[in-house]
Amino acid sequence: MGHFAITRRDNMAGKKKPIKGAVDSAQQLWTAGVGAITKAQEESNRVLENLVKEGHEIQERTVKFADQKVVEVTGKVSKLAGSVSSKATQHWDKLEQVFEERVARALGRLGVPTNKDVQQLSERIDQLSAAIAELTGKKVDTKAPAAKRTTTRTKKSAE
Repeated sequence: MGHFAITRRDNMAGKKKPIKGAVDSAQQLWTAGVGAITKAQEESNRVLENLVKEGHEIQERTVKFADQKVVEVTGKVSKLAGSVSSKATQHWDKLEQVFEERVARALGRLGVPTNKDVQQLSERIDQLSAAIAELTGKKVDTKAPAAKRTTTRTKKSAE
């Protein structure tokens, strides 16, 4: 048992006597324990500081990475939205053109003149007005109001 025994019994007297150096050993153990605790606290503080530092670095890298991904995704979404918008506009334009053609055909079947017909008629009126002015020597006003037009509708018999 050596060092750690603090007392021993003397067979003759039955008295307890301190073992030489036991107090010194206890003092050394106590001091070593205090030193170990102090060292452990210092190391734990150092480890904690390093962990905090590494945590901040990881957080900064993560934020930068996330920001880059947001920019990339935003660009892709904008490009996709532009593409979808372009296709929708093309389809809408095509639909509008089909609608205009059908309306023009329906108006043509009803006898309503087209813009082209009206333009040709207007040009012909200008030509005739110029010819009249040349023959009579007077200038003819081509901006006179148009005469009221009356139309008659005929009912088709249901055969």
